[in-house]
Amino acid sequence: MKIFSTVLATLALVPSVWGHGYMTIPKSRTRLGAEAKLDSCPECSILEPVNAWPNVTEARVGRSGPCGYNARVSIDYNKPGSDWGKAPVVTYRAGQVVDVEWCVDHNGDHGGMFTYRICQDQALVDKFLDPNYLPTEAEKQAAEDCFEAGTLSCTDVGGQQCGYNPDCQQGQACWRNDWFTCNAFQAGDRRACQGVDNGPLGACYTSIAGGFTVTKKIKIPDYVSGHTLLSFRWNSFQTPQVYLSCADIAITGGSGTNPKPSTTVSAPSTLTTTTRASTTTTGSGCTPAASVDVTFNQAVKTSFGETIKIAGSIPALGNWDTSAAPALSAAKYTSSNPVWTLTNKFTAGQAFEFKFIKVSSSGAVTWESGPNRSFAVPKSCETTATVSATWR
Repeated sequence: MKIFSTVLATLALVPSVWGHGYMTIPKSRTRLGAEAKLDSCPECSILEPVNAWPNVTEARVGRSGPCGYNARVSIDYNKPGSDWGKAPVVTYRAGQVVDVEWCVDHNGDHGGMFTYRICQDQALVDKFLDPNYLPTEAEKQAAEDCFEAGTLSCTDVGGQQCGYNPDCQQGQACWRNDWFTCNAFQAGDRRACQGVDNGPLGACYTSIAGGFTVTKKIKIPDYVSGHTLLSFRWNSFQTPQVYLSCADIAITGGSGTNPKPSTTVSAPSTLTTTTRASTTTTGSGCTPAASVDVTFNQAVKTSFGETIKIAGSIPALGNWDTSAAPALSAAKYTSSNPVWTLTNKFTAGQAFEFKFIKVSSSGAVTWESGPNRSFAVPKSCETTATVSATWR
């Protein structure tokens, strides 16, 4: 998603050696602190100096904990505040595959590896949900150990590329593909973490030099909680720094549906148009696919801070709930070819209605005009399909 842009931060280090980044989707406590104008540098929650490489789990988190501490503004995000931590910002389903995203600053991208985690020790997590209690450093480390044990592996999501970091050597502790990896630190235009999405500068907010989005998919574990935390950790390759942030989420049972949003959205119009998939049915003699990876390409010019999402009539598209609708990626967006993309897996033969929506940095939602689009997932031997559309 697109949110803010960054200021040089903490203490007295030289700006050129700082890494800066924080989780943006789902909305982390750090992001909410910035949106409330309490945190002037959301990308500045730095754990340093620590041994961040090549052993990405060696560093003790200290006061940073699994949610981060920003010394620049003296905010400890491990304790709920008036503007964050009071309630989940999003509800997922157990087993659901969702998009997650963080923001790396243009002048603070030092490569490395990152991960998303969920701790399933609810009693321990509850200490980080109590607005009247600040967890001790021992509790913060215990929670970090629990989150590390609950790593949401890259390899849990079928079809996702899960390589090894090019700045790590085989045999080193960083040689693992359960974490996500940035590109080589020195890699031309697609260098380090900025090269993961390869999106435009300013795709997300940092207060220093503008940010780049870093988008991946995770699979929510088979765990149910009315209020828990999703923790993000980024270990820098070039500098001895670790960045931590967390988001308040809820997880329902796998067969459940997401709750309706607290605000009312204008009802989508009735179905009258159909978007066709660019796939064909092969002849006999093959095994029909049980599921199909459908790629949505939406051509639309966006402004700084805007995100394109797809809302639809099925749970995978949020059941028309804009807060649960999956976001498209700007990884392929250019000024000459402003295309947003998303690939999701659907059951062969499944039919649904949908519309694209534009979400501003303030959260305001704009539905595209015209009637609902509709799509029926092909029932054939093909395992991929493409839906191409232009904003209207």
